Amino acid sequence: MTGQGPGAGPGVRPAAVAGAGRPVLVVGFVGVTLAAIGAFQPDDSVIYVEEPDVVRKRRVHEQLEGVAFVRGLIEWEYHLAGKADEFFNAHPGLDPAAVVPAIEYATPFAARLAERYGLPGAGLGAAQILRDKALLRQVSAAAGIANPVSVPVRGPDDVRAFLRGRPGPVVLKPANRQASVGTRVIRDAAEVEGAWADCLVQDEGVFVPDRPMALAMLAEQYVEGPEYSVEMLVRDGVALFVNVTGKQLFPGPHPVELAHVVPADIPDELARLLGARTALLVEAVGFRDGFVHGEWIVSDGVPYLVECAGRLPGGGILDTIQLAYPVELLRSYYAVLKGEALPGGLPRRAKGGAAVRFLAAAPGRVAAVHGVEAARRADGVFLAAVTVEPGHPVAELRHSWHRAGIVMATADSPAEALRRAEAAAGMVRIDIEGEE
Repeated sequence: MTGQGPGAGPGVRPAAVAGAGRPVLVVGFVGVTLAAIGAFQPDDSVIYVEEPDVVRKRRVHEQLEGVAFVRGLIEWEYHLAGKADEFFNAHPGLDPAAVVPAIEYATPFAARLAERYGLPGAGLGAAQILRDKALLRQVSAAAGIANPVSVPVRGPDDVRAFLRGRPGPVVLKPANRQASVGTRVIRDAAEVEGAWADCLVQDEGVFVPDRPMALAMLAEQYVEGPEYSVEMLVRDGVALFVNVTGKQLFPGPHPVELAHVVPADIPDELARLLGARTALLVEAVGFRDGFVHGEWIVSDGVPYLVECAGRLPGGGILDTIQLAYPVELLRSYYAVLKGEALPGGLPRRAKGGAAVRFLAAAPGRVAAVHGVEAARRADGVFLAAVTVEPGHPVAELRHSWHRAGIVMATADSPAEALRRAEAAAGMVRIDIEGEE
């Protein structure tokens, strides 16, 4: 799968470069999407771009070996500034058909690389705004979108100053991270010192390079209300497909997502409002082509922006959308970034419901895992999996990477899908050493 070839660059299978057609560049490796991409991408048609440290830690070469649609893997430090332009100059004969950002940290690189190759994409300006939560607040607020009060903070004293005189909790969070990493709700000034130290632990392990990432923290007004996300496929700044997902969080100070429900079981009027706010956000940042995943909290009927990503959603949301509507959303996303016609019509309403329910375990070392096979056999369940095994250490639930498993289920309605997912999740038990 590796080698050198004219115009191919390191890590690209040279025999496949000639005559195999223009490749799709996928920036960032997401193993769970391999089967879905293989359903529509032809053989030797995709080149992955991934950080060298991540390739090593996740053994990406081994995971891609033998995958028919994969032409090769290019190791590239794409998190760093200027690396897209360097890549473009280092691969003059590559001529890709599309550049697809697969993860959050890939979005600016992919947007700039698409610009250099003259391909559809988010646009570098939009991608940079979406990657910086402080900039996103400034730009979206100027467009009339409701945002919580937010200030940059450099230490505990700044957080205490923000907390003083405010009628309620505040949220301490990084401006440049994903998956709720380094995020905590603070309800009392006495918590600030410990919360600051807690939030500075932002290790994402095998999913990021070993080099440090700049620290940029925000203190924000806590907004009380139900949380939703809007998933929107966009071409030329216009929405082609819109879904609203309902969300539930684990209890505790860290806002980690417990469940997703597709479509959200809400009145049509609220769904239209959330879609309209997301369309306004797309316009405000100048997003051009691709996918946006915006998160909102609705308080007293007003949607407040939490954050927005210029990529596909994670956490099983893509799968649940494709099943609930149904719709070939991943394939349509690739078509947009290739500048091609969509593979079929995009539905406006879901025909059924689908839900995700995540699993968690107490901190400690796993002694045993029970009930996974029973959960897989439960009504409506199409996925039940755990990410821990006996002997595996389990950390305190502080962000999404600390969850211990996932259950997905479908039904005729969103409410029934969630009930089925919760019932199946209840069949799984993760025993921790020393627990009675």
